This record gives sequence, structure tokens and C-alpha cells, in this order.
Amino acid sequence: MKIKIGSKFVGDGCPCYIVAEVGINHNGQFNLAKKLIDVAKNAGADAVKFQKRDIDSLLTKELADRPYYGDNSFGETYGEHRRKLELSEQEWRKLFAHSKEIGIDFFASAWDKKSADFLDELGVPVFKIPSADVTNLPLIEHICRKNKPIILSTGMTTLEEIDEAMEIIRKHNMQVILLHCISAYPFDDYLSNLNVIHTLKERYNVPVGYSGHEKSGHVVTLGAVVLGVCMVERHFTIDHLMPGPDHAASLEPLGLAGLVEDIRKLESAFGDGKKSILECESLVRAKLTKSIVTTRHIKAGEIIRAEDLTMKSPGTGLKAKYIPTLVGKKARQDMERDTLVPKEALEW
Repeated sequence: MKIKIGSKFVGDGCPCYIVAEVGINHNGQFNLAKKLIDVAKNAGADAVKFQKRDIDSLLTKELADRPYYGDNSFGETYGEHRRKLELSEQEWRKLFAHSKEIGIDFFASAWDKKSADFLDELGVPVFKIPSADVTNLPLIEHICRKNKPIILSTGMTTLEEIDEAMEIIRKHNMQVILLHCISAYPFDDYLSNLNVIHTLKERYNVPVGYSGHEKSGHVVTLGAVVLGVCMVERHFTIDHLMPGPDHAASLEPLGLAGLVEDIRKLESAFGDGKKSILECESLVRAKLTKSIVTTRHIKAGEIIRAEDLTMKSPGTGLKAKYIPTLVGKKARQDMERDTLVPKEALEW
């Protein structure tokens, strides 16, 4: 199954679609957000992704007014903190236009209906539903009615909860990609459980990707690529020491570029699956493989015995499978000891 996002197809037989996740690592600053888009493009990512929230739609007054202190806080209350991390609609439009201008897909996670409506009006090519909203079935239904492809992250959920979300999605839209995800920022590699990728593929028969926040850098994400994910999503930042909730689990620009490069190297290494002797192997094969060699001087007219033959390099002569054919034949020419048996000996 293949799904079109922007100008590219994602799914079986397609290159891995690499999503550079800004999230809220712009820290509410337009210029930083624009710079991160450029970083994603220069790294070779296929898409850059943000997160869109309408704070009043998301938080109860009690939670919004709750004091929120700490190194990663941008306000005295949780609501103030969240509002500081949001960009204006005008800034969103400028970022979308900039992405289009430089040639990188732009979309976002929609955390509420109002944000989904805005992203739809903006013209995003695909909707991302975050792990936190897998159980938010009214939001999923609302997004499905937009008739665009959907990417559904599956962190911190059960299969039964994914079943319920997929039941709604499939009523409207078969263009869905599931992302295996561990919703911790960051998490230890041993918790990655990459075999869930197989579970999702078998259970839902849709393209499956990987959204990673692991500590190791690249190795777990590359493992997901080896397992055949159609999409990789990784957070990135200008500096992972910046204040903010997601910077610590993010790749820096060189790390993002390195990940893209490593994924493309892996893809080229997968090949076409056809077994053959490569040109670069031919000289090694000729030198190291074995051919049928005489163990003694054999005179013309003598009967060739099994003990007269052995196997030695180079591999340019007769293969071992021909020994039974040679045994019992009468030599038509002299053969010196420790030399290759001539190929015409098969016809004697």
C-alpha cells in the first residue's frame, strides 16, 4: 500500500519518508522556527513537522492556572507556559509558505478540532494525530472528515485503543500510516520494543513507521529502518541544552543530517534482493575458490582415480561437483602434478 504525501509516495517499495520534528522546539520564536525549517531541508529530510494547539480547547481552567516552575517552564502557570510556546496564525502561514518555497513538506500534529480546522485551511498535505489523542475519538472523527491522509502515533496506548481509532479512520479514509512510538522524552534504548512494528503491520495491514525519542542517537532508528518502516520521525533542535521540554530528546543539526545520510546508505545497501556474483567479487572468487587439481603426474592413457584429484585455489578451473564425472575416465593427455585439470577432460 502506498500513500501520497505532498509530491512523494510513502509505503511499500518507496524510500523511507523522513520527518524532521520541530514540535515546540521553536520555543515560541518565529525566527527560530524558520531556521529549523532550513536545518531540516539542508539535512535532507522530506518533511518538517510542528505541533498546533489551541490552549483554551485543551486545558481546564484548573490545569491552566496551576503553578508551573522549573528549568523548562516558560510561564508562571501551565497555561501561560503553553501559550508562550504557540506561534500566531500569521506566523504559521509564513512558515508554511517558506517551506513550500524551499521545497520541503510541512505539516503538524493537530491537538484539537480548532487546530485541525486551521491546518486544513492552511493546506497541509497530511494530518498527524499524536499518541495523546489516540483515545480522543471525536477529534479523530473530525480529522477524518478532512479527507486527507492520516499519520497516527501509537505511544502509550493499548492495541484495543488503536483498534477503536482505526475503526473510525477506516470508515472514512484508508490512507493511514501508523507510527510505533514510545512516549517518553527521552527513553532508554532497551525500551524501544521495535518488534511492535511487526505487530502493527500484521494486525492492521497498513504502512507502519517509527517515531523515536531514544537516547542512543541513531542506532534504534536505523534498526527500525532495517525492519522496513516506511517513515521515520525524529525531534531535532538547534541545541539540545536549550530550555524546553523536548530539546533533551532531540537531535542537533549534525545529528539529523547524519541520520538522514545513514538511512539513505542503508536503503542503498538493501539492494534488489536478487542473488548474483558481483563484478567486485569476481577477482576474489577467482583467487580464493577451489578447482580440481591433480595429486600426481598422470600420463595419457591412464585411468583417472579419485585419489588422483584434490581441490585447490585458484577457482578458474573445474568445480568439485565434476570429480565423479572424471573418475574412471582415460586421460587423453599428460597432466602434470599439482596443476588444474583441463576443462576438456569432461569430454574424454
